[in-house]
Amino acid sequence: MVTQRGQSTLEYCVMVIILIGALIAMSVYFKRGIQGRWRTAVDDLGDQYDPRVTNTDIIQHLGMNSQTRITTIPGQGPDGAAGIWTLRDEGANTTEIKTGSSTVGGF
Repeated sequence: MVTQRGQSTLEYCVMVIILIGALIAMSVYFKRGIQGRWRTAVDDLGDQYDPRVTNTDIIQHLGMNSQTRITTIPGQGPDGAAGIWTLRDEGANTTEIKTGSSTVGGF
């Protein structure tokens, strides 16, 4: 029985050594798998912004609205006649649109 107990212990030790060896051998594949997933995730981010090489589309809208105001003032004219004076303030509506693009260091 003593030899049988020693044989069982030896079999367990050999099995543990084989298991540890297999895990060490598989660690390379696990590392490569994780690195591959990281690489895929970084590639999915796309191109990063580089201020030295950029294309920009520019659209600028500028609008202005003004109104006309007429004010009447009762009074006396330069010749002494009674009358109504009018003051008129005028305005304008303008719209300015600029479009274009800018390329910096593009190649």
